[in-house]
Amino acid sequence: QVQFVESGGGLVQPGGSLRLSCVASGSIWRAYAMGWYRQAPGKEREWVAAVNNGGDSMSADFVKGRFTISRDNAKNTVYLQMNSLQPEDTAVYYCNRYAGSFFKWGQGTQVTVSS
Repeated sequence: QVQFVESGGGLVQPGGSLRLSCVASGSIWRAYAMGWYRQAPGKEREWVAAVNNGGDSMSADFVKGRFTISRDNAKNTVYLQMNSLQPEDTAVYYCNRYAGSFFKWGQGTQVTVSS
């Protein structure tokens, strides 16, 4: 059974940066494409970025040029480097597999962008 623990969120000013981490447990996780998702209060969860096992990545249009997803398979960890953060990026950020059925969601990590 795969489990995820997200960390690295916090309070940052507009234009600032944060790096999120997601540590996964389980023997099969390394074979999956992984993604970052976010959910703001009163809104649906949305996809942010994804990376496959070989390190190839893609991202949603609203974060292109600002966010970079990467992974370290030896550490069972996926990262999200977030630069040029804006207030609309405020949300709880989660990681999970990108394609197929989702595993159990972790607790997420809160990102708040405010001046």
